Amino acid sequence: MEINKDDQNLNQILLEETFYVLTKKHCVFKVRLTRQGLHLIKESEENRKEQVIPIKDVVGCRCLRSKKQSKKCVCRISRSRSLEVVEETSGDLDVNDTSAYLYIYAYLFQNTKSSSRKRERTIITLRFRSFDKFEDNNREAQRWRTIIKKLIKGESVPNSSIMEFTNSHKLKENRKLLVICNPKSGAGKAKDLFQQKVFPVLQEAEIPFDLYLTKHANYAREFMRTNNLFQWTGIVAVGGDGIVFEVLNGIFERCDWSDVMESIPIGIVPGGSGNGLARSIAHYYSEPYLPTPILPAVLAIVRNHTECMDLVRVETTCQIIFSFLSVGWGLLSDIDIESEKLRILGGQRFTIWSLARLIGLRSYGGKLWYLPSDVPVVDKNDDLVFASTLGSNIDIPNEVNLETKTGRGRVGSWYSANSRRSEYFSATGSSYQSTTDSMDATSHNTSERPRMYGPASQIPGVLAPLPTSWKCISGRFVLVHASNQSHLGEDCLFAPEATLNDGRIWLLIVQAGATRSQLLHFLLGLSTGAHATKKSQDGLVQLIPVNAFRIEPDMSEEGYITVDGELVEYGPVQAEIFPSLCKVMVP
Repeated sequence: MEINKDDQNLNQILLEETFYVLTKKHCVFKVRLTRQGLHLIKESEENRKEQVIPIKDVVGCRCLRSKKQSKKCVCRISRSRSLEVVEETSGDLDVNDTSAYLYIYAYLFQNTKSSSRKRERTIITLRFRSFDKFEDNNREAQRWRTIIKKLIKGESVPNSSIMEFTNSHKLKENRKLLVICNPKSGAGKAKDLFQQKVFPVLQEAEIPFDLYLTKHANYAREFMRTNNLFQWTGIVAVGGDGIVFEVLNGIFERCDWSDVMESIPIGIVPGGSGNGLARSIAHYYSEPYLPTPILPAVLAIVRNHTECMDLVRVETTCQIIFSFLSVGWGLLSDIDIESEKLRILGGQRFTIWSLARLIGLRSYGGKLWYLPSDVPVVDKNDDLVFASTLGSNIDIPNEVNLETKTGRGRVGSWYSANSRRSEYFSATGSSYQSTTDSMDATSHNTSERPRMYGPASQIPGVLAPLPTSWKCISGRFVLVHASNQSHLGEDCLFAPEATLNDGRIWLLIVQAGATRSQLLHFLLGLSTGAHATKKSQDGLVQLIPVNAFRIEPDMSEEGYITVDGELVEYGPVQAEIFPSLCKVMVP
């Protein structure tokens, strides 16, 4: 039987060491590092158990030293016998402990009582103490750290001469992120979400960043347009879909928009009411989203994986904008805009206002034109989860603490490097910029709209006649809503067959004549995508893949037209798909 060379390389042992758990007698672990991951092997006379921590689930690792114990309150009984740790450069370290501690941070799939998958943070602590001097123990720990960091980044590691390789290759972080956070997104908790959920993971991954808090509407858009974005390797938008809208359209207001889109990917951290794009990305890559929606987004950012994403060019009679999510007219747009007064309720505002709009149901007169899509459906590949096949698995708790053997006495139990309350700034060169920036405080008061760049339209202008290949529906509509993503919000599966770059817009049409009961079932079906699988017998509800469409509302009536949840002028509007126009960070 032939052995696949790729599998052979994955399982080749790069580093190996024996560690002990001093709290249990005869508890010995052999730890191996391969390109596949960190193998924790527990052997006894009865059996052999092995668990693999996949490299793809590891976000970072740090070498630390034990902290000098405080003498200020010797009479106080501590709640924990944990040994605190600090950076090697700290002046508060315990010089009597020559051990080097390697903390490895991973986010692993855990079995839950329900069928849903969930990731949980796990810390693997390896304590190196085989030598009498800290320098020697630290050299061993740093060797492991170097190889792990190289594997995380997908960089090449030689099959042999690991010691020479680690001595000659120094770790250097070549990434620096620009983080734009809207503190008023959703229920106004986006800043807290960043501090509590995003920052700790960036710190574990040792990724530096510059953080800017938006101060007014269109702050992020102006920032994208006026600053040198090439000083960062990625842009992270923290907030709702509105902050992503500003970031994208600010980039298209630059004459070098193409270079920015090509070289700087965008990460999305959900902190708003809708979070449609973040939910869609998690859906495409089978990444668990609820109950911890922040985690898949942060893991996508630290892994530095990118994928191309389609955008939609939207043209009205007085502006051109680019959409990443949706264009709407009618019921769903009414709910989105009119529920703004309930923003403090977060995502619940949509449910409440849906009932209000069903009671006071409206319809709108006009014409809808669309160009049917001829792009075949792209099958989605489910993300494979690695499972160990060597013997039975070890149940990995949230913290695993192992140490090498030595003749020295027992130092104490274990302390998580990040379980204490973290300082807001990391030691990786990150900065917080909420008040000082390169923009003038009054720049947002300008009445002149900046020029919009981007790719040129391939269809006639919004007021020009359309070719005969376009189809037309005329009459009254309850709603017309289009999206190139699967989800409009966290609980709204709009287009189940959509993918990130399938080159299609999914056009949902609900014509007047549908009863309130039918519409209620339709709205309830949006949470599961059932509306897309059940065809309307009377033809009043349709979901059609298109390349482009145009809405011409009856101007004698009033209504709302939205793009990515943002209100635009009421009147003729048309949209066309541009495949793979930007790059986003994905799991």
